[in-house]
Amino acid sequence: MRILISNDDGINAPGLQVAEEIATELAGPDGEVWVVAPAFEQSGVAHCISYAHPTMVARLGPRRYAAEGSPADCVLAAVYDVMKDTPPDLVISGVNAGNNSGENAVYSGTVGGAMEAALQGLPAVALSQYFSAELRDTPDPFAAARQHGADIIRQLLARADWNSDADFRLFYNVNFPPTPSAGVKGIRVTPQGRRTGPGFGVEPFMAPNGRRYLWVRGTPQDRPSTPGSDVEANLDGYISVTPMRADLTCHASLPALQEAFKG
Repeated sequence: MRILISNDDGINAPGLQVAEEIATELAGPDGEVWVVAPAFEQSGVAHCISYAHPTMVARLGPRRYAAEGSPADCVLAAVYDVMKDTPPDLVISGVNAGNNSGENAVYSGTVGGAMEAALQGLPAVALSQYFSAELRDTPDPFAAARQHGADIIRQLLARADWNSDADFRLFYNVNFPPTPSAGVKGIRVTPQGRRTGPGFGVEPFMAPNGRRYLWVRGTPQDRPSTPGSDVEANLDGYISVTPMRADLTCHASLPALQEAFKG
C-alpha cells in the first residue's frame, strides 16, 4: 500500500510522527509512506487552497516534502506533482494536536486535507487527538492515537462505505478522546455535533507599537454538545468516527423550498 500523509500543524509537528508510525504499520514492509506537509503551521485554514499565489515545494528527504501552503495545497501538490506517477492508495491527514470534533471540523485544516483527497477520488481519513490539561502533562499525549490509529483505519478500509462512485466521495473524521490509551472505552460512530454556547470570537489587544489588533478567541472544549455526537463520545472516553463529504447541500430542505418557489 502507498500512503500519503499531510497535516495542518506543519512538517515538524509531533503528531505527524505519530501518523508516520500508523502509516508505516498499515503499509507493511513492501509499502511506501510519503509525506507532503505544510512548511509552517496551517491550523484553522479549513479547505483553503492557494489559488492566488504559487506554492513552493521543497524535498527534505526520500518521500518527504514540505510545501508553503495549506493541507489541501499539499494534497494537490502530491497528486499532481510529487506523486503524479505513483498515486497514493490512501491519504491520512493528522494526527492533529487538538480535537476536530463538533464545530471545530468546519475550521480544521486537518479535515480540509482529507476533504481535498476525497475530492480527488482518494480514500482519506482525518485523525485528531483531543487534548485536556491532564493529558498534556502525560509522557505521550498522542498515546491513544498511536495505539488505536492503525486498527481504526484498517477497519474502515475493510468495512466502511467509501462511496467511490458518488459525486462527493465520503471521507472519515476520527477523533481520539482526551485520555491515556488505557482509558479508551471503545469506538462510537457518531454525527458531527456542536458545543453549546457561542463559538469562536475575537479579542482586541494593543501591540507595543500602539497598533490595535485582534486575536481569534477559542471556546472551552469540554462544553456539552449534541447528544450522541462526536464531542459527547470523546468526552465520555470513546473514539469517534464520523463519515463526511464535501456536499454542503441541506437535502432535507430541498423539497419544501422547491415547492415554495414553484411558478
